[in-house]
Amino acid sequence: MNKTAIELFAGVGGFRVGLNHVTLNENGKAIEDGNRFNFVWANQWEPSTKIQHAFECYHTRFSNGNDDAEFSNEDISTVDKTMIPDFNLLTGGFPCQDYSVARSLSQEKGIEGKKGVLWWQINEILSIKNPAFVLLENVDRLLKSPSKQRGRDFGIMLRCFADNNYSVEWRVINAAEYGHPQKRRRTYIFAYKNTTNHAKNLNDSTPAAIFEDQGIFATEFPIASRENIKEQSINKNKYLDLVNVSNEFAFNFQNAGYMHNYQIYTAKVTPIIEQPITLNDIILNEPVDNSYFLNDAQEEKFQYLKNSKRIERTSASGHTYTYSEGSMSYPDSYTSPGRTMLTSEGSVNRSTHVVEDRLTHRHRFLTPIECERLNQFPDNWTDTMNDKRRYFMMGNALVTGIIRKLGHSIEQYIENED
Repeated sequence: MNKTAIELFAGVGGFRVGLNHVTLNENGKAIEDGNRFNFVWANQWEPSTKIQHAFECYHTRFSNGNDDAEFSNEDISTVDKTMIPDFNLLTGGFPCQDYSVARSLSQEKGIEGKKGVLWWQINEILSIKNPAFVLLENVDRLLKSPSKQRGRDFGIMLRCFADNNYSVEWRVINAAEYGHPQKRRRTYIFAYKNTTNHAKNLNDSTPAAIFEDQGIFATEFPIASRENIKEQSINKNKYLDLVNVSNEFAFNFQNAGYMHNYQIYTAKVTPIIEQPITLNDIILNEPVDNSYFLNDAQEEKFQYLKNSKRIERTSASGHTYTYSEGSMSYPDSYTSPGRTMLTSEGSVNRSTHVVEDRLTHRHRFLTPIECERLNQFPDNWTDTMNDKRRYFMMGNALVTGIIRKLGHSIEQYIENED
């Protein structure tokens, strides 16, 4: 089996950077490990944006000038999925949206999800192209959404996978707990066709074994302990179709799980903590432009934002309550990994990192290069755009080191398919 892959909702290429151990050459072109994955197609589209910053970055880094058919810059919902080249690994990071479905008034359309929800584009590609393996990333709250029907959205995803003959593993991973430079918690999902050798090799494995030593996450991200496993069926005897799942399914998913033959198993696991990369390891040790340093007004505002506070507020219904928040380290400590980076990084915001400059000892924002390092991208990966967009892209990106580790196992699985 060839190690062919596609990247959906590609952004600036985090999955490809991680899987192919990418570096940059002096001409700003990606250097990929040719023995790893051959990305045959990628799609990136930013709606309501005239300049496609992420796509331009992706294309600039990975294009060799003769391969434009491999790069799709159009709304994925308009793409003819049958025209996507054959591949064996689907990758993508996608937003947590409302995955609920309903029966269409039109008999021909059958069951419909809400327009614009990107999961349905993934599901369509799975049903048409039938890749052997799937690797996805989402926010950690995916497992709990929506708040009024906990677990429904992830349950819909799992039912779609099961209907397409996949088994699924998932884990919520805090990157810093496994030695990476950012406290970024994300849900990682790995699925594989039940017809693969990999699935057959796990046929006799118990859910406990999947959690503890035989699954992909147990292999690459070992655990120190596991709580009791909870089970739930999502088969057609209990939920006739996706509408029934959407209307009735609720489940308390834990931070680790496994689904096989419509049976869900989940448990809370505790990681074996590794020493993280800290801000001390990623902060530049050279002069930075004066524009990154705080002025007096910004300094005063940050001191207020980062301190603890109790504020009386009134809700829309007229109810009065006290909003409180604790203090944050100010400036950010060099001895800790970065906090979760948001798309507002680089602005005057409580979540924004502020560090003491090594050379001047003045307070400043992280530079875009330092933000790239927090996500383990090569330096200057996003210098195809302005600083505001660079911060935004890194706030949306994943920690590529997590994908790099998962790639080790996926490579072995694909090689064992021959």
